Amino acid sequence: MRDGPILLRFRSVALPLLILILGGLLALLGGCREIPSDRLYALYLDHPPTRSDWERALPRLVTVRGGQLHKRVSLADIDNDTVHVTTASCHHGASLPDPVAVAVRAFYTDSDLYLELSWEDATRDDRMKQWRYDGELWQNSQALEDGFGILWDASDSFRDFSCSYACHIDNFGVSKANFHATNRMKLVRDDAWLDLWNWKAQRTNRYGFADDRYLDSEGMHRDLPGELFRPNSRYFVAGDDPSAFSEGDAPLYDNDGEAVENRFIPVDTRAPGYITERPLGGRSDIVANGVWSEGRWRVMLRRALTSGDPHDVDFAAHGEKGITFGLSLMDNTLREHYASNTREQLVLLPRSRSQISR
Repeated sequence: MRDGPILLRFRSVALPLLILILGGLLALLGGCREIPSDRLYALYLDHPPTRSDWERALPRLVTVRGGQLHKRVSLADIDNDTVHVTTASCHHGASLPDPVAVAVRAFYTDSDLYLELSWEDATRDDRMKQWRYDGELWQNSQALEDGFGILWDASDSFRDFSCSYACHIDNFGVSKANFHATNRMKLVRDDAWLDLWNWKAQRTNRYGFADDRYLDSEGMHRDLPGELFRPNSRYFVAGDDPSAFSEGDAPLYDNDGEAVENRFIPVDTRAPGYITERPLGGRSDIVANGVWSEGRWRVMLRRALTSGDPHDVDFAAHGEKGITFGLSLMDNTLREHYASNTREQLVLLPRSRSQISR
């Protein structure tokens, strides 16, 4: 059967129109620049991020390896019981814990950068060296704390920057997927420095900040000199630092900041292991608040894009070209920590390509 005149007219119009649409799509796709998927992208907001914004943001998963795992133990660990610790065998022994995946999300506004870090942690460790009064004596828990550090290659000094590449020159071991490091950190090179953000679950989180430091070939330095963290210990104040928190010691202040000496103390009164001074100047640039819930830490950080401090990374200056960073994670430890050994990069997407309004 022959096509009718209406169908012929439709074909004469539809075919060129279809070719035009396809051509336009190809031109549009050809003009779009591919966005690499192996980076952390900060989207622009015209407002501080809300909980809804964080939930909609796609995370960059940063894997950290080689730390010390703190976990609840219900049965004897085959590699930690007396028999296995004292018996040589090639079939068991100390091994590095499984890697930890940290979900990192980012936003920025006209003035500030916002980061959120979230990771699984079976134990909430935010009561470092906490004291408890048993009715007669003060007992110390000897507990430590969770935490993390972010290192920023602020001066673009390392081509393939990662935590394991840039630092730990004296005390790290790395073998392909296995990485093990301690907290005595310094850089390999004399002509470089890194911006360091250090969040501590008890000592800084209680006051809503992360300690702002920097790292060079001589070690770790404070942006502003001075010690923020002092042991809440009578022995320490008396000059007996090695005996701080040991049997017979006691705190100076309780959780409310009240002196505990020469007054009635109820049973089960708690006191912090450390007294934290609120930071000033360059040490107070990073606002940080963390919450542990249902086996997971979630920490939100905020810092000005440009702080004006010579030891701080300038995010506004790096912008779309990106800045590399490394991540370390502490699980109830001050020393042995997980660390990233891959190249990670934060990129601030241009406003026209990333803006989200209320």
